[in-house]
Amino acid sequence: MTPPLLQARSLTKRFEDIVAVDGLDLNVQAGEVLGLLGVNGAGKTTVMNMILGLTIPNEGSIEVFGKDLQNHRIEILRRTNFCTTYANLPSNLKVWQNLRVFAGLYGVKNPREKIEELLEMLGIDHLRNSVTGRLSAGESTRVNLAKALLNDPELLLLDEPTASLDPDIADKVRKLVRRLQKERSPAILYTSHNMRDIEEVCDRVLFLHQGRILASGTAGEIKSQFEGKDLDDVFIKVARNEVEALRQ
Repeated sequence: MTPPLLQARSLTKRFEDIVAVDGLDLNVQAGEVLGLLGVNGAGKTTVMNMILGLTIPNEGSIEVFGKDLQNHRIEILRRTNFCTTYANLPSNLKVWQNLRVFAGLYGVKNPREKIEELLEMLGIDHLRNSVTGRLSAGESTRVNLAKALLNDPELLLLDEPTASLDPDIADKVRKLVRRLQKERSPAILYTSHNMRDIEEVCDRVLFLHQGRILASGTAGEIKSQFEGKDLDDVFIKVARNEVEALRQ
């Protein structure tokens, strides 16, 4: 069997007396979309930050492309990218200027052509000369997605990529993720509070609760395991601390 493109073992992160992530194991194969699902504070963003090397785990290890993240971070990050609604691009630059700067950082060949391709793909080519800080939340999200795809990443981390998007654009983003999966086979780690995202996009889901894996499997398997009529039902029960009822 092909080894995972991303593998984390026994990841633990503590912030003083708070355990944000508690002995987490996960792996993602090339071409697989793994969803991280959980209420606010479940540990999703902390996991993302550890995989990007922005947060150092207290315990555990992370390997990407078969290499230890701690010792090969720069090499790994050249082949990785991310999109999050919680980090803004420089607001005083125009859209094309922001993308040109990041294209340079990632060493993208033919950056002008690549930028135009992504702007058209995401339906924001008309925003190329707009000042980034004046964009709507949905427009900013799509510019962040363009940034995340500049280097054709082999590992792509998407943190709430459809947040602030209207239903039409959110549907296009979901289809784009599936298109990327089929055409380029990256490993994708995907977080969302939108259950439609999880059901339509993710091949497999880890449901986190208080820093641990509460359940894993396909969306259908998780619904069946906890006898929820849909993922929203399961999510609400977890949010309302009905976990013991779910486990019975």
